Parts: sequence; structure tokens; C-alpha cells
Amino acid sequence: MASPGFDATTSSNFFFSEEHHLLRAQVRRFVEEEIKPHADAWEKEGSTPRDVLRKMGELGFFGIRYPEEYGGSAMDELATVVLAEELGRCTYAGVAITVLVHTDMASVHIFNAGNDAQKAKYLPKVVSGEIITAVGVTEPDAGSDVKGIRTTARWDGSHYVLNGSKMFITNGVLGDVYCVAAKTDTSGPASQSVTMFIVEKGTPGFSVSRSLDKHGWRSSDTAELSFADVRLPADAVLGQEGRGFYEIMKNFQNERLVLGAMSMGEAQAALELTVDYVRERKAFGAPLWDKQVIRQKLAELTTKVEMGRQMIYATAARAAAGEQLVREVSMIKAYCGELVNEVMYACVQFHGGMGFMSESPIERMSRDARVQAIGGGATEVMLEEVAKRM
Repeated sequence: MASPGFDATTSSNFFFSEEHHLLRAQVRRFVEEEIKPHADAWEKEGSTPRDVLRKMGELGFFGIRYPEEYGGSAMDELATVVLAEELGRCTYAGVAITVLVHTDMASVHIFNAGNDAQKAKYLPKVVSGEIITAVGVTEPDAGSDVKGIRTTARWDGSHYVLNGSKMFITNGVLGDVYCVAAKTDTSGPASQSVTMFIVEKGTPGFSVSRSLDKHGWRSSDTAELSFADVRLPADAVLGQEGRGFYEIMKNFQNERLVLGAMSMGEAQAALELTVDYVRERKAFGAPLWDKQVIRQKLAELTTKVEMGRQMIYATAARAAAGEQLVREVSMIKAYCGELVNEVMYACVQFHGGMGFMSESPIERMSRDARVQAIGGGATEVMLEEVAKRM
């Protein structure tokens, strides 16, 4: 008999409205009907199909935070947490990150910094899923250290000329629109020299250098991008020239909250799978669940996951009320990124030899989870953010 798992509709009414609960139910139903039965094939193909993404757009999943004028539903940070957590629970984190990069890490730059014309041009198609977005910040020598960006954009007559490369870009192969960070002033302070640009697929000089093969997240496409004398008009600038660093930092808070929620969704799903497994798997004449050390370890991890989840909910509610929460979001990213890996380690262990087999969901999930302590701000960087505010 399957374990009942976590039901936010009954345990978190303090944070969530009926609209949030309806969203959760809709995403969970989509996961069960449209993702889980097919995603093994997507793992082999290396990407999530565009028709699936388009269907998610039609259902409104891509516009939950965007205004109604662009086809969105104008919900809040708690809605984003619901989406991320439920996608994390799907057990295919590559699918989850494909969606969440589009909704909360890339297109959000157009919404936050774009002018009216840019928003009107791109956001309706972002919401519908007609276009998929990616964000180009990370480089071989500049990941969490955004000030270390080396890609440049110089003004030449009537255009900017973009040169450089980006690495580890989710949606990089199959995306349509890219929000790319480049230095427009190589002599000034690093924090005042980065500018964000909109670059469309097919722009001369812009290419995908290679598709990257990954340890996990295999149902998402990841690329290295190249920019060789890419000429961009002035209206390709997102926001103000030289303000890109602050735009990136601003959205890192949302991104890290999203990744924390996704991590706790992954961890919760892993625990539910493992509880079911150890109730059935026998060793020394009895189910593993009968061993006190197994039960208590799973209980301990369930407690930790609940603590992480509740901090995410509380922080999202405070963010929705307008608070700036760099300290708390940094804590969430550090704690949840490490915790999901602690959970996966124990769950693989309790699956025994089956946990090491590629046919086992927990094997895939353990690989997918590893990057949660790296991407979006490595644990060590997050702890420094916390330390600066102590």
C-alpha cells in the first residue's frame, strides 16, 4: 500500500489560498498524466518536447506571475513555490528545470527590466509557450561570480557588437530568446559595467557551440553558446546600460527560492518512494521498515524536509508582501541544496542494490539532485551571503 505522502492542501492553509491549492492540484495532475508516463524517453532524447511545453503554456503554468494583459494570472511568490515544488515531485528534475528556467530565471528578466515594447513583443508568447527562453550569464570562469563575466558588447555606430561565450546554459540548444549578460564597460567598476541584452535565435554570429552531456537533468537540454561579432540594435538592451549586474542579483533571490522549493519537492518524492520500498523489501526475514534505524533515519529526514518547506513557504509569503530577503533566501538555497543530496544518499542506500540500477527512479533522482548544491549559487557562496548579514 502506497504511503500517503505530503498534502499541502491540508497542512499549509496558513500560507496558501484556494487559488494556490487549485494550482497545485492542476500541476500535480499534469505531472501524473503528461510527464511521468513519457519522461523516460525524454531522458534518452536529452530534452523535454516542445509540444509538452506548449501544452503547459496553454494551461497557464508559464504565466502565473505575469499580468493578465500578457495572458498571465498575476499570482505571487507562493504560486511560484507551488509550481516549483510540484515539478520537483515529478521525479524528472530535467523536465522541472526546463520549465523553471523559462518561467523564473530567463523570461523574468524581460518582465523586470524590459520596456513596454519588449514586454508586448515577447511576454504573450512566453506565457503561451510559443517561445522558450534561456538566460546567458554563466561562463567558464564566471558562475556564481557574476562580476567575472568576460563576454563584451561594444557600441559601434548604430549597434552593439557582442563577443564571447556562455557555458552550462539550460534551454540553450532549443530556446528561442536569450537574455545575455555582457560587459559594456571594461574599464569601470565591475558592478556597473554589465548590461543585459535580448538575443534571438538566428541572429547572425550567434550559435550553439555544442550540446553538453550531463551527469543529471538529462531531460533538459544544456549548451555552450558562442557570440562572434553579433550585431544588436539599441532596442536589444534590457533595462539600462551598466545596470545588468543589479538585475541579475535582483532575480537571484527569486531563482534561489524556486530552486529551494524544487529541491524539497524532489526530496519529498524520494522519501515517499523509499518508505514504500522499505515496507516491501525484506532483509533477515522481515521488511526493512521493521528496523528501527531505518524508520528513524527516514523520520529524521522527513522532519528536515518539513523544516525546509516551511521556511520556503514563510519566506515566499514575506516576499509576496514586499520584503527583501537576501539572507533568508541564501539560507534556503544552502540548506535545501545540501539537504536534497542528504536525502538522496540515504534513499539510495535503503534501496540497496536496486538503488544503483538505472531502471530505478531513485538512481536518476540522486544524479539529478547533485547540482542543487551548485547551480544558482553554490552552497559555499550562499553561506558567505548569510555570514555577511550576521
